[in-house]
Amino acid sequence: MKRILVTGGAGFIGSHLCERLLKEGNEVICLDNYFTGSKQNILHLIDNPYFELVRHDVTEPYFAEVDKIYNLACPASPIHYQFNPIKTIKTSVMGAINMLGLAKRVNAKILQASTSEVYGDPLIHPQIESYWGNVNPIGIRSCYDEGKRCAETLFMDYHSQNNVNIKIIRIFNTYGPNMNPNDGRVVSNFIMQALKGEDITIFGDGKQTRSFQYVDDLVEGMTRMMKTKKDFIGPVNIGNPIEFSMLELAENILNITGSKSKLIFNPLPQDDPKQRQPDISLAYNKLDSWKPVVELHEGLTKTIKYFNGLTNIR
Repeated sequence: MKRILVTGGAGFIGSHLCERLLKEGNEVICLDNYFTGSKQNILHLIDNPYFELVRHDVTEPYFAEVDKIYNLACPASPIHYQFNPIKTIKTSVMGAINMLGLAKRVNAKILQASTSEVYGDPLIHPQIESYWGNVNPIGIRSCYDEGKRCAETLFMDYHSQNNVNIKIIRIFNTYGPNMNPNDGRVVSNFIMQALKGEDITIFGDGKQTRSFQYVDDLVEGMTRMMKTKKDFIGPVNIGNPIEFSMLELAENILNITGSKSKLIFNPLPQDDPKQRQPDISLAYNKLDSWKPVVELHEGLTKTIKYFNGLTNIR
């Protein structure tokens, strides 16, 4: 049994990770300030004697004896991270400093949940880990993009200077149950609009692409990365290499829900990437042939069932 700290553990991804780690027989400390996380996501874990829930903000130091740390704490949707951009960048940067300091102090292995947003609006396609990105440092998305880029720098520096055992993953678009229905992400937006019979809002012409990964595939990749030997630190892309346009995503959701919602088109937001697709060759080679196994239709069906069960839909 390992004692594992998950920051942002009550969030969408963190809650699934906590559940997985408990099933594997670990003791889990779930740290969250509930800005975007929800107790509802981890309510079913509360009675587990090996699960501990702590209300805490990672911008403040935290002390605990742990063996591993998954650093997930940070709002990840544009609506939430642009709500308080200074707080967002503080969470990424100061949160990384505090968690790396803890890892150094107790000799814990630590994984940084970075993001495909470090590539910005990419000039190469698909994106490989050696690509430095095309990021606007002063745009409305910069608090998140540059915060995550700086966090990667801190992880690398703590590793090279202090020999901290680090792992870095770059998460591509992920969806599934426990998503916040009002987080402004394209999957949750389209599903909620379809279930309510509202017009589905597509930004741009709908031809821009994303690669959608079901949350179970991500958690599998994260846990495999944490188990790798010390000499492999990443960064490594964790995402689904199959591209879908926004129009294709909308059509899939309309078909599954049976909704009669119509498509409407609005201007593309500032700095919104035109395409996003991971090259997962490194993940496949280093993480025991890891690759996504949940197809879009199956994943959307499960996600729509979750959203349909929420009491505030209609």
